[in-house]
Amino acid sequence: MAQQQSERSFLPHFIIKQMDGASMTEVFVAKEGEMANGDRRIISHEGVEVGVFFWEEKYYAYSNICLHQGGPACEGLLIHQVEDVLRPDRSFKQQKFSETDINFVCPWHGYEYDLKTGSVVADPARRLKPFPIHIRDGNVNVDIK
Repeated sequence: MAQQQSERSFLPHFIIKQMDGASMTEVFVAKEGEMANGDRRIISHEGVEVGVFFWEEKYYAYSNICLHQGGPACEGLLIHQVEDVLRPDRSFKQQKFSETDINFVCPWHGYEYDLKTGSVVADPARRLKPFPIHIRDGNVNVDIK
């Protein structure tokens, strides 16, 4: 019994009470500084999967369910967005990879999502559900409702 109690005290989440009375679970992702640029973690808690990305000193967290057909949206490639380069007359010249915008791609059917907003690149009005990230006592945590 003592071992079971000890293990419980180290579970990677705890419940916080919000002002509106709803409870939220804060789930451990990583120690601060543990994730390198471009790293991701898939966190699962009570049937909810969240993809947590670290990019250019910021964390981003989204539902891991693709809006297309429910695939693992956050588990595919990270890729710089492809941009069209136009001539002065606005005709097409070439394509290049963006220096600032990066997307993640659902591995099932190639749906691309903007890493910074969770929006579908082809239809920015649609976006994955975002989840708040908190850094507390050197731990990176994601809030899951």
